[in-house]
Amino acid sequence: MISPFADMFERKMASGSGEGSGFPADDYESLIATTDVELLKRAWRNEKAAPEILQYQTALVQRSREQIQLMEETVEEFAENGVEKYMFHVLKTDVWNRLSEQEQKFAKRCTDDKEKHLEQSVLSRLPDGYQSILKQSIASEEDDMVPEPPLDTFVFCKSKGSIEAFQLDDSKEVVDLVADDLYILRYNSVKPLIESGQIDLV
Repeated sequence: MISPFADMFERKMASGSGEGSGFPADDYESLIATTDVELLKRAWRNEKAAPEILQYQTALVQRSREQIQLMEETVEEFAENGVEKYMFHVLKTDVWNRLSEQEQKFAKRCTDDKEKHLEQSVLSRLPDGYQSILKQSIASEEDDMVPEPPLDTFVFCKSKGSIEAFQLDDSKEVVDLVADDLYILRYNSVKPLIESGQIDLV
């Protein structure tokens, strides 16, 4: 279902003519005031202040629920893609504790299916000592067949506030991060700042 904001946006674009067409300031303010978020806020304020029970906004509430559901499904899809890519790493590290119950079930199902498939199609045909899904051979001391996230990859990030004398990695290099400036740094260097909410990835 199209929200009033999207509907008005389409009508405004359709009525625009030629080069240089756009939104006047008053039209822009009008569009912002008719988003579902603003309409929900308005309905809540009116309901709170009115001395009687007002009309239930059925269409508005339904649209909002559908939008929230869509966002939740999108977030779950992104999460499951990451879990599937590094599922064996997830199961054998503390990353497992970061997952929701639903993500844990998904990861366990993925690993069970993957292990069963590999055993039936490949591993059962290999010589003894080479049938592990986690190691190249029994001589391997670590799980060298398990892909891990590249935490040393470079990421774009933006600082929410000024951060002075921040030390990168285990090196002696120190940088000053300026609020709202864009930086390209290694993820493992800024991971603590991301977790503390001091910077955002972009």
